[in-house]
Amino acid sequence: MAPPAAETAAVVEGDGQPQQQQRQAGGFGQTITGILRIAVFCYFASKFFSPKQKPADPSQPSHLMSNLFQKGEHLDMWFYLSEHEKFNDFGNEGALIWHETNIPYAVWKPESTRTLSKKYYPSEALKNNGSLYAHVFFARSGYPIDPSAPEYQPLNCFGRTHPVATYLPKRKADKKKSLLGNPKDTDESNAQVEQTLQQVDGNDLDIKDEGPVEWLSYWKPNVTINLVDDFAHYPQHGVPPNIAPYLLVEPSTVNYYPTVFFNEFWLLRDKLIIINETVSELPLNLEVSPISMTKWQLLQQIDQSFQIHRSYGSMLDGESDELKRVFLEGNPYLLGVTMFVSMLHSVFDFLAFKNDIQFWNKNKSMEGLSAKSVVLNFICQFIIFLYLLDNDTSWMILASSGVGVCIEFWKIGKAMRIEVDRSGMIPRLRFHDRESYASNKTKEYDDIAIKFLSYVLLLLVAGFAIYSLAYERHKSWYSWILSSLTSCVYMFGFIMMCPQLFINYKLKSVAHLPWRQMTYKFLNTIIDDLFAFVIKMPMLHRLSVFRDDVIFLIYLYQRWVYPVDKTRVNEFGFGGEDESLDTKKITDQEDDKKTN
Repeated sequence: MAPPAAETAAVVEGDGQPQQQQRQAGGFGQTITGILRIAVFCYFASKFFSPKQKPADPSQPSHLMSNLFQKGEHLDMWFYLSEHEKFNDFGNEGALIWHETNIPYAVWKPESTRTLSKKYYPSEALKNNGSLYAHVFFARSGYPIDPSAPEYQPLNCFGRTHPVATYLPKRKADKKKSLLGNPKDTDESNAQVEQTLQQVDGNDLDIKDEGPVEWLSYWKPNVTINLVDDFAHYPQHGVPPNIAPYLLVEPSTVNYYPTVFFNEFWLLRDKLIIINETVSELPLNLEVSPISMTKWQLLQQIDQSFQIHRSYGSMLDGESDELKRVFLEGNPYLLGVTMFVSMLHSVFDFLAFKNDIQFWNKNKSMEGLSAKSVVLNFICQFIIFLYLLDNDTSWMILASSGVGVCIEFWKIGKAMRIEVDRSGMIPRLRFHDRESYASNKTKEYDDIAIKFLSYVLLLLVAGFAIYSLAYERHKSWYSWILSSLTSCVYMFGFIMMCPQLFINYKLKSVAHLPWRQMTYKFLNTIIDDLFAFVIKMPMLHRLSVFRDDVIFLIYLYQRWVYPVDKTRVNEFGFGGEDESLDTKKITDQEDDKKTN
């Protein structure tokens, strides 16, 4: 179902969630890849692991269920709206919303698709959290659907019921408040109510608020009815599990009716309209059209993969709608390029991680490297981990962040010498500079860079913390401290790379840097720039994506300006003079052998 062309996308920007914006660009391609992978896996799993047909009884021939209708057969359709789930009032003209005749079944022609747009006026019962169901019936042309009619034949008609009004739980007031006791902000906090983005049908609800839950009724403005183009022969006891719930079997002939599918795949949840006493009329866009078996199964598998991702915590509420919005509103060629580049992003992430571990594992000298930047990176990662833990983030993201904290601490052990002091009641860790770091100018330049950098960071952190305290709401003072520090890490984290730039400038050399890892990170930064134009995000965040580009361009400029000194220690802890001495020794040994 394609949404109306006049509908525009709504973008909701949340406060105090910088980590979600940062993850959005990097994790978009990985989300698409994971969803498609799970969808394909579920499709083939349903084929291979579906219930097997029981061994046939030699005395009874095996029966294969087939479609009761033929391809191209003309159908008449009746569409009713009723507040009752069971419908038999076929003579009520007020309940009949739409009637069509001579619809060719499973024929891909313009006359197979019918549409209707009209206004629906809700009753008082519906305005007060009432229910409303759509009852659609099909029959061979010329045959009635009313069982009381003389010409009625059960084999000639079929139908299905689907709710048009759905229910979403109403969340309690936001727990965040103004820590300074601003009355106006407190009133706005109490008045602000968030609705969950999960529908009751087909999705799991995650309501962590205690107490009774208030449910609100929402209207589905678009109703799309698809007749599945399915003429396969199924064993009576071997219908695939993903098809069996939708298959309507006629008991006397043990054959099945055409499958009616209410397609809500492209019905985004922000298009739902709340039903209350102030609503006088509601839009209703109806469509009936055929759908291929492959497309129907693909939509089901994608929806199932969304549910799997949500249950595992790898997808947040509403992310499935944002993904659908990208496909609806994005350029298909641009989307194809984005998916390809996102796979490259994952490859570069892995290569950067591998080379980073390899560099610090083999590094034997801290000459020319900023040890304090390694410590600052660990502090930043630890702050982000605490912030995610305070905001009830999914366990997958917490695990990933926790592994990153452990790796950063391991890098401190490679950059500095760590000792355990057991002289007191509680053992403490003591950090000492390595000789290769303290015996040359590297430590002096690193101290100078960190000294001036600390002044800038303290001013930025203090200014942002004061602004956040005055104009934003928080759950507690602890949450305010974490959110302020985390926001500063995301906004000013690129400053952490400046001490290394200063050391390179003073030493006039870049031979000590892990250039392989930096190259992969620079390529990922370029990919992030592409996502900044593809994915909707605030303009301030879009501009902040390019801040890392400036730092990497300065690194490239330094690599071009400063000549390579082969006598300096390289990224693996070896120098050019050592290699020349080893070569000279080998040559001398070969000459001695020839002389003897």
